[in-house]
Amino acid sequence: MTINGKLYSNILLVFALESEAGNEFENYNKVFVGIGKVKATYNLTKAIQKVNPDLIINLGTAGSTTFDRGSVVNCSRFIQRDMDVRALGFKKFETPFSDEPILLEYGIKTSHLPNGICGSGDQFEMEHNNPEYNVIDMEAFALARVAEYEGIDFLCLKYISDGADGNAADDWTQEVRKASVALRRELDNI
Repeated sequence: MTINGKLYSNILLVFALESEAGNEFENYNKVFVGIGKVKATYNLTKAIQKVNPDLIINLGTAGSTTFDRGSVVNCSRFIQRDMDVRALGFKKFETPFSDEPILLEYGIKTSHLPNGICGSGDQFEMEHNNPEYNVIDMEAFALARVAEYEGIDFLCLKYISDGADGNAADDWTQEVRKASVALRRELDNI
């Protein structure tokens, strides 16, 4: 696979759940890391040790109040949306005692898809009101951070399954079945 003029020969696809992949990615190296930042970090790290990829591609579902349901968004900027230590004088989303910026900018940008800022956290957001990010998931920040630490190129494509609102749980349940087809189509167009 060639992306932005760079050839990749050992690609690892990363999904949170098997339902997000469906049967569309049978001939790829893939790992299902589970839900949440801790499982994602642990299982991706183990997969990197085993596969030694030159490109990690995170494919999955996400909510958004900005992008239309059923669209695919390329994310190359990430926020850890549940990091909140303002009570101790830190900025919103800032990791205490770290020199890492709040906004992690790491990932490949594609020219044919809209680019979003993904806020990852360990809760299913059903009342989005943070203007700092416009795509909501539960793993991408952790996956991007691991890829950055390991010096591995990273591409993140999110299928918008819900509006991160009161209907999010019902919408996600219906839309997750459509995600794999849309994600495969966009991956093939890169």
